[in-house]
Amino acid sequence: MDRTVSLPSQPDRTATVTLVESSSTPSGLELVSSYQTTRVGDPMDLVALAAQVQKGDEFIKANACNKLTVIADQIRYLQEQARKALEEAKRDADLHHAACNIVKKPGTLYHLYQRPSGQKYFSIVSPKEWGPSCPHPFIGTFKLQHDMSWTPVEEVEKREAEIAIMDKLLSQQTALPPYPGLNFKGLSE
Repeated sequence: MDRTVSLPSQPDRTATVTLVESSSTPSGLELVSSYQTTRVGDPMDLVALAAQVQKGDEFIKANACNKLTVIADQIRYLQEQARKALEEAKRDADLHHAACNIVKKPGTLYHLYQRPSGQKYFSIVSPKEWGPSCPHPFIGTFKLQHDMSWTPVEEVEKREAEIAIMDKLLSQQTALPPYPGLNFKGLSE
């Protein structure tokens, strides 16, 4: 049974309160006085009930908005990670297609230059070693990783620190606690 009530704090708005249906024979038993069980008490009780329902709706909406905001942030983060992964894959593919007259070995630094024709090529000779007689414009220095990806020289130290943490994690995997949460404590120290 629905009742519509005007809210004292907002007289131009009404709220609907759903009350439990009444029955003169609940559970098959005849009541002595069904009036006592079906009458509405103080009208302010209905107003308080309506206000409580309205407040509950507002809290549910706010809670849902908060959860959706967190999910939207996670989606943006994952989109950014996907964009970075695609950029790195393109860079790695371009670097693997650069001209090179030597067999590239993982763990080695290679210096990328560009000829006037536009051809990019790798050399093991750095611009510092060339000095002022460097024959072509220098583009950058990259380290060939063991997974055959390329790391710009300015990111090598960070990448090696990350790899060291993962190596330590893999070598100590039997020492991880039995609970499902990840625990990296002590791995980066």
